[in-house]
Amino acid sequence: MDKKIKIRNALLLGSLCAVSYLAVYIARNVLGTVSPQMIEGGVFTEEQIGTLSSLYFITYAIGQLINGVIGDKIKAKYMISFGLILAGISGVLFSLTASAPLTPYIAYGLTGFFLSMIYGPMTKVVSENIAPVYVARCSLGYTFASFFGSPLAGVLAMFLTWQGVFAASNAALIGMGVVCFVIFCMFERKGIVTYGQYQPPKRKQDGTKTDGIKLLVEKGIIRYTLISVLTGVVRTTVVFWLPTYISQHLGFSAETSALLFTVSTLVISLSAFIAVFLYERLGHNMTRTMLVAFIASAVSFAVVYVLKTPVLNVGFMILAILSSNVAASMLWSYYCPSLRDTGMVSGATGFLDFVSYMAASASSALFANAVSDIGWSGLILIWAGLMVAGVLVSLPWRRRDTI
Repeated sequence: MDKKIKIRNALLLGSLCAVSYLAVYIARNVLGTVSPQMIEGGVFTEEQIGTLSSLYFITYAIGQLINGVIGDKIKAKYMISFGLILAGISGVLFSLTASAPLTPYIAYGLTGFFLSMIYGPMTKVVSENIAPVYVARCSLGYTFASFFGSPLAGVLAMFLTWQGVFAASNAALIGMGVVCFVIFCMFERKGIVTYGQYQPPKRKQDGTKTDGIKLLVEKGIIRYTLISVLTGVVRTTVVFWLPTYISQHLGFSAETSALLFTVSTLVISLSAFIAVFLYERLGHNMTRTMLVAFIASAVSFAVVYVLKTPVLNVGFMILAILSSNVAASMLWSYYCPSLRDTGMVSGATGFLDFVSYMAASASSALFANAVSDIGWSGLILIWAGLMVAGVLVSLPWRRRDTI
């Protein structure tokens, strides 16, 4: 295939995935962004917000595990399109029933499950239809979109009521779902997207274990599972509670907190590009890049603990989250697409996202309760400790990790 055609296909498919995933991350950041509004308005308490976020993370995590496996068998256009549309419908139900005793919890949980239909199949369709040299850059497009969704949600919160923010987000999901289905059909007709090029290894004759599992272990999935857990807590739970941290611990108003959150997450969204810069400067070595990122994050969280000046405190908090997200970018933009030859990109990606969000779910509930017990300062020390653990996991324990 001509190089120009390969580049064109990468741009077309990558752009569609990036815009679709932007809608996903606007939706998943809405509750955290408007939580100060909802708490001040008496719609939900802090504990109820924590319960909602934990429920979302649980259903999203379980959905990643289930839909990741399904995504290796069903075409991406169905998984992505229907996931977006159904998530938008569930979001509408949540915003309309927020004052009800049980319905909003069910609706928000369903939103998480339907949004989990997207990432695994998306990574698979990109890795199998884009030339390997362009896959990492292409996947960085929707990795950036995942980080950029937070500041866009913050912009909406600056100008709209919480009901308006949810309405805009749900409309974006449903609209993107329809657009995705139409464009994927076009891509299939033009041969830009095809399916079934790579197949998972067959089950062993004794039926006790799959060759695929052994293959994934050989490719370091245990190590990257730990990295998924550690970075998942920061990129998901810490970012979720960031507006409340800025509001409560640093004493800013709800409006100022929304503005600072928007600026913070806008800067954090650059982590995908910083990850590429570091990766290329460090000899295209994932281990070195993650090690540098975790060290920077641990040091930054330690400075946040010591530093009391609000503006500088926010600045180092941004640096801490950004650095952790650089490590996460290595996982999602480089490691997952590299599993193409196994035929299990969607399932493996879904599994890694599953453990990431299960960790986020548990930590979100714990953080909500811990604020009253150990305070925000105690939580910051915990976050720093998680990044120290990331440093230990990133050390080149095996010879192949130095390659």
